[in-house]
Amino acid sequence: MIDTVGGDIPAGEERLRLDVEDGVGILTLCRPGKLNAWSWESTRQLGLFADRIRFDDSIRAVLLRAEGRAFCAGIDITAPGGAITGRSGAERAHHTYEGVRWAHERFRAFAGLPQPVVAAVQGYCLGFGFELALMADVRVAADDAVFAFPEAQVGVAVDAGGDLRVAREAGAGWAKLLALTGRRIDAATAERLRLLQQVVPPGRVPYPPTRLAVRPVGADAAVRPSRRRCGVR
Repeated sequence: MIDTVGGDIPAGEERLRLDVEDGVGILTLCRPGKLNAWSWESTRQLGLFADRIRFDDSIRAVLLRAEGRAFCAGIDITAPGGAITGRSGAERAHHTYEGVRWAHERFRAFAGLPQPVVAAVQGYCLGFGFELALMADVRVAADDAVFAFPEAQVGVAVDAGGDLRVAREAGAGWAKLLALTGRRIDAATAERLRLLQQVVPPGRVPYPPTRLAVRPVGADAAVRPSRRRCGVR
């Protein structure tokens, strides 16, 4: 079952890593051997790092990146502790509901960070990986990146708000097409749909958001309402 209590990350169990360089919090998905596949534990760690970043005045901007040849290949269905348990169907349904609600609280903590977030994407960006990238304010991708919501092909829902974010950026028609068919799109198509702000050669990812980090003193107070008016948060 889901560990919702722990406040530490055991050695060897890191799903994400946070480093701070020159005012930039570099949040890295660090399971390249698993193509950075997502799990309940990944969600817990995302929430922990979001809380740390929020109150760290030395972090002026966040770079979300990933190690290896994929940004995130989606949900890790083999992850231990991922099964929803219960003594009856009703209890399992209740635990599922509460688990999803708990996960969404962590996603909102990340998506609602006061610092601007830049996502640097390469390779597969599928399922929840796509949804995670869409939580960022700005997205830069290598030209080998591939985006999709494959959930429809396995009979589950897009449940972290990714379809709504695509609708906001690219329109309802494209959101429905991607969510209902699982269609894959390349980086050039994602840029044309305004889901990406820049496509670069693979060697230029990550893309440090230095300009977002080096802002005049007092600029932070102006950034937040501007991003809200743009519908970012």
